[in-house]
Parts: sequence; structure tokens; C-alpha cells
Amino acid sequence: MVITDLNLVKFPTTRYQGSKAKLIPWIEDVVSKLDFDTVLDAFGGTGAVSFLFKKMGKEVHYNDLLQFNYYIGVALIENNKEILTEDDIQYVLTKHKDVNYPDFISKTFQDIYFTDEENVWLDTITFNIRHIANKYKQALAYFALFQACMIKRPFSLFHRKNLYVRTAQVPRSFGNKKTWDTAFDIHFRKFVAEANNIAIDNGRINVSTHTDVFEIDNPQYDLVYIDTPYISQKGTGVDYLDFYHFLEGVVNYEEWNSLLDTSSKHKKIKTNKNEWADKRKIKNSFYNLFDKYKEAILVVSYRDNGIPTTEELVQMLSGLNKTVAVYKRDYQYVLSTSSSKEVLIVAK
Repeated sequence: MVITDLNLVKFPTTRYQGSKAKLIPWIEDVVSKLDFDTVLDAFGGTGAVSFLFKKMGKEVHYNDLLQFNYYIGVALIENNKEILTEDDIQYVLTKHKDVNYPDFISKTFQDIYFTDEENVWLDTITFNIRHIANKYKQALAYFALFQACMIKRPFSLFHRKNLYVRTAQVPRSFGNKKTWDTAFDIHFRKFVAEANNIAIDNGRINVSTHTDVFEIDNPQYDLVYIDTPYISQKGTGVDYLDFYHFLEGVVNYEEWNSLLDTSSKHKKIKTNKNEWADKRKIKNSFYNLFDKYKEAILVVSYRDNGIPTTEELVQMLSGLNKTVAVYKRDYQYVLSTSSSKEVLIVAK
């Protein structure tokens, strides 16, 4: 796909919790004043910030601990030219003859997230996607599937068994029943089109990985962008696997059954508490992360009412003999009831 003005490329719509997509112009205003060529997006998430760096012509390393996010990075950041053609889409959306399709989702998640018919569709489509040979086309299909799954979910999350919110015949003061009831095929095609539209080549070799940030081998980046899971002052942490375990299961379909926490009503994936969601460990984790990448420019996305405090993070960074600047702006996250400011800490 040949695009002469990368600034005209629009990042796909996303409903991912904590996404920085709406803050991109502000982030761009700050980072565009910095001198760097290579960048690590250490907690890549939706890929919105990585895509900003890609549009800026930087060499981008997108990383995220979750495997489903890795596919987002492959589709939107590592991929430079592949798109899903109509033939590709038809292959994904067709129930092929002589194929013995699995039924794990249908059997396991009945009356939890999607209707019976939708669960059958998901079993079929995930099977087809797993058999796409081209790495980038497969990632694009996964991306569209993830987006379609989220848009059909109340709150766009998988944090509880609440299909009834969609199906109950009651007056509604929130949500979008029309969107929820729109067929998966239609949503899938919409998100394929959005992903196809940003298959751009910035002239660099960009990569996507999914690993613990402390296990990344190469510490040599000009800039490291850090947007960790957030812990509020009350000590409540965000664990993205709890929110999006269903999508993580989709990309681990064959092993999904062994990953299930059978004691949970909504069939989540078993997990140990993430250090970034543990108020007892997070300060030390920040310190170790800053120390690992102390030779780089560090840009930290944060909120001003978290644990640790902004002041504590600034103190850690100043202790590495860095000059630290703090930028703030008002921003209200969806589903958040707290009033806080979005913070960018730049240490160089």
C-alpha cells in the first residue's frame, strides 16, 4: 500500500481498556521534540503509540506480555504491506466442507459471553485463522476478530459472566444493543478494512514480540516508552489478562482447556498476580525497569493519582542522573469514576 503522507493514516478504532489512542496528538507533541531513531514500546497494548512512532519514521520494537497483543503488533507495526483480500476474507468466514471443526468455545462458554450461534461462529473462524499460512495475514485476521469480539461485549470486557446484559428484554440506559446484535461477519469486515488501511511501509524493519520486559535481550534503544498497568491510590491494580483472557485463549486454542481456571464462573485463564498489578512490588519493578534502560530517553505514561506517585517516579529517574520534565493534561478514561490527570514523564 503506497501512502505519500503518513499523517493522513488513521489508526483503527479501539475499545481497549487504558488505550492511549485519543491522547496521540498530545504524546506526539511531546516526543516530536526529542532526538531519537530507535524505540521500544515496552507495554505495547493497542499499538497506538507504536504506530505513532512508525508514522514518525522510527525503527519500532513493539512488545507486550500477552500473546494476543503480540498479534496486534505483528498486524499493525511489524507488517509493512500485507492486506487481507476478499478471497482471504471469504476463506476466514466460510465453513469449509470436509473439515471437522472443533467446538471448545461452544461447549465451554455457553451463556457466558456470546450466544450459542455466535460461539459456533467463533469456533469456526478461529480454526480458519489458525490455518492461514502467511504470518501477517493471520495477524490481521486475529486483529479483526479481537476487535469484533470486544465491540459485541458489554463494557468491551470479559471480566464477568454477563451475556444477559445483551439479551435481556428491558429498557436500557447504556450500551448499544444494535452494535451488540450486529452479526460478527459485519464487524469482522469493518475491522479488516481499518487494518488494511494502515498497512504502511515506513522504510524501517519493525518487530513485535511478546515477553516480559525484563527478558528483552537488547537494551540499546534511543527511547523507551513505558505505559505499565496502573495501580490506583486505593491499591487496585489492572490486570489485562483478567480483562481479555478470552482473546488470549483464542490464540492459544489447543491449550485453552489446560489454561482455564475452572473455579471461576466466567472461565478465565489461570494467572499469577502480575508484579505491575501488585502494590507491594510495583515500586521496585519501576526502579529495575528504569535502571535497565537508563542509557535511553525514558518516556513514561502515567496518571497523577497512582502507586507509586508521580513524585516518586521523578525521584527514581533523577537518581539516574537524568533531566526530568513532567507534562500533565486532564483526561477521563471510559469506566473510570476518578478524577485525575494524564501524565507524561520525560527523562533524558
